Amino acid sequence: MTITTINALRMERQHISQKANESEYDSLYRDLQPGLNVYWSGFGDPPSLTYRARFNDIEYNRNRQKNRTLIKGRFAGGNLGWILQEDIELFAAVYAKPLAKPTFRHEALLDLINCKPLTIHQMKEDTGMLVKEITPTLHRLQEAFLIYEDQHDGEWDRCWHKFADMFPNIDLHKYTRQDAIKTLILRYAYRFVCFSIKMIKSFYKLPEKEIKSAIVTLIDENVLTETDYGYILTEDVALLQTYNASPQKSVYAMHRNDVLIKSNEHWLKEKFVHSYPDTLHYLMIDGEIHGAVAGKFRYTPEDIEDIILDISPEEAEKRKDEIIHAIHSFYGVAKIKRYQGEEI
Repeated sequence: MTITTINALRMERQHISQKANESEYDSLYRDLQPGLNVYWSGFGDPPSLTYRARFNDIEYNRNRQKNRTLIKGRFAGGNLGWILQEDIELFAAVYAKPLAKPTFRHEALLDLINCKPLTIHQMKEDTGMLVKEITPTLHRLQEAFLIYEDQHDGEWDRCWHKFADMFPNIDLHKYTRQDAIKTLILRYAYRFVCFSIKMIKSFYKLPEKEIKSAIVTLIDENVLTETDYGYILTEDVALLQTYNASPQKSVYAMHRNDVLIKSNEHWLKEKFVHSYPDTLHYLMIDGEIHGAVAGKFRYTPEDIEDIILDISPEEAEKRKDEIIHAIHSFYGVAKIKRYQGEEI
């Protein structure tokens, strides 16, 4: 077992080295929920597991939104994400925040929505509240799984429904919180092969104490094993003793909502420090994150100020064209001003 074989198996299981067909994609999406759209450039778009499908997965997920196979909610840290309808009970056990002390606004909007589905504009007309008052109130009710925002198409003026009316057969107390966390960790472990507590915390935004407790239980059950590299499924420990593949030589510009980036936020922000306004993308080179694309997010094509790498100068020069090509493959037309601090 080496970090090289771990990275190769991770690339295989996440279908980066070999793109997924629809059946494989469905399984992959399930394990890497909640799905997120492409950072910055994907406003209003369906979620995407970029670089992992043989087909246009944004359009595929758009259809899954329309038939409500994918549903919208607030999960990791109250952020928006898309989960499979069949997994509502699982994610409710982890992320539902009961509304112990509802305010007047909570009660007023909930009473309205309990009578009939309404858009925010209709709520404004009925209550006289301002949109800036209505929106955070709806978000809190959404976190409590009391209402549902029915974004099944691309329209912005969406109806909010009583959650129980939309999903009458759902038991929000089907799982205990720890059992649900254990399930998410095991799915994640299969796709990541090896992981740390900080990676789980970065992606799922769960308290470290609860993550540790779930991992200890999984180790006691002999499902997980702690190794020098991190936590690994026990069955994968034996597999990695004979698995001898290496990651494919490749460069990918990874957007900031990608599951690989979200899982490593805790160290990426510290490692790739720069003076530019934004980190636009991170660069995955041969299965590991080795760089960042710096500049400023714009609604027009971004000007890329610099490409920052942590590989040797010799390797950076040798793979310069490949790295620039990967960035252009994502952005299309984009002016790159510097490479490793030197003007191009």
